[in-house]
Amino acid sequence: MFSLASTLAFHYLCRMKTELKENGGLPAHILWTLAIVAGVSVANLYYNQPLLNVIRHELGVSEFKTNLIAMITQVGYAIGLLFIVPLGDLYQRKKIILTNFTLLIFSLIAIGAAPDIYIIWGASLITGICSMIPQIFVPIASQFSRPENKGRNVGIVISGLLTGILASRVVSGFVGEVLGWREMYFIAAGMMLLCAIAVLKILPDIQPTFRGKYGDLMKSLFSLIKDYPSLRIYSIRAGIAFGSFLAMWSCLAFKMGQAPFYADSDVIGILGLCGIAGASTASLVGKYVKKVGIRNFNFIGCGLILLAWASLYFCGNTYAGIIAGVLLIDIGMQCIQLSNQTSIFDICPSASNRVNTIFMTTYFTGGSLGTFLAGSCWQTWGWAGVAGIGTVLTLLSLLITICHKEQQHALFP
Repeated sequence: MFSLASTLAFHYLCRMKTELKENGGLPAHILWTLAIVAGVSVANLYYNQPLLNVIRHELGVSEFKTNLIAMITQVGYAIGLLFIVPLGDLYQRKKIILTNFTLLIFSLIAIGAAPDIYIIWGASLITGICSMIPQIFVPIASQFSRPENKGRNVGIVISGLLTGILASRVVSGFVGEVLGWREMYFIAAGMMLLCAIAVLKILPDIQPTFRGKYGDLMKSLFSLIKDYPSLRIYSIRAGIAFGSFLAMWSCLAFKMGQAPFYADSDVIGILGLCGIAGASTASLVGKYVKKVGIRNFNFIGCGLILLAWASLYFCGNTYAGIIAGVLLIDIGMQCIQLSNQTSIFDICPSASNRVNTIFMTTYFTGGSLGTFLAGSCWQTWGWAGVAGIGTVLTLLSLLITICHKEQQHALFP
């Protein structure tokens, strides 16, 4: 993440105005800018997770109140997905992106300077809302790539996004231990400034595809939900699985802070490195979705997540068990997210931002639900409760896949 500046220096050599045509091909320098900036900007959602214990001790608040920081951030992200991402079909996307980067800079500074938990809650909500920027990038990768490269290119952008999610915990854990949790948010604000400069210089203007008012745009979301049953299925099962995924990450800091680990925030953050290796598989999943089949990828993903929870529960008092669980749950979640998200853009290409809005709003609503349920279960039953709710959510996602017989082009009958 902190190598962004050197990467941008290369991109500035490619500042010639590029005209993008639908299905005409996406230049490499734009594709990799989308991937890198997606990772750096989505990281704002996850800096708090390794820092929750540190924040709790400094502010003198309960675990439940501290855990609400993660949930509120996810709720904010869902709000941004629902009300801002559709604007990419109505207004120029570059203006939307730059406006959100500006708001992010101020909200991150507010978190770093916050004197109490309530200001952190408010600023975290704004941070979540404005961090939806990568979900404007994903439709760009699909809309302007050549048909044979769509899955691969969407996978590359999502690989960047996933790497940002996983690396964010490593970076925030390290910075929180060495400099302090407040300094992490000041650094994040500086990163948003660099991202805004990159988008301003590299991303070309993209003309909107929707003609009408904002109200009409939002009403069209309901029509898409009604007209495309597959969109509903893909969104709901992925969102429920994401709730299981975030159930682990939202409570892992509390688990690792107890016996037998007594781990500091830097150790908790380093666990994010275990998942970065799996993030590189994202482009492969996107490339082979049509060959292996969406349904098969969901079976594989749910199976891996269930194995992850088994490891996290039965071997949860050893580093080997925790690391195995983190690896399995990250790879399993990628199989589910990428197979479903890559496929939604074939449903209605002319409404790519709105289709992605429906998918990702459902996705992060499920994540927020998982975070909240995990926090409540931790208070009552500890790590066993977290593992229990994570398993239940995964089984529910699996049940939806079993009951829904979507058409697929798979290797297996």
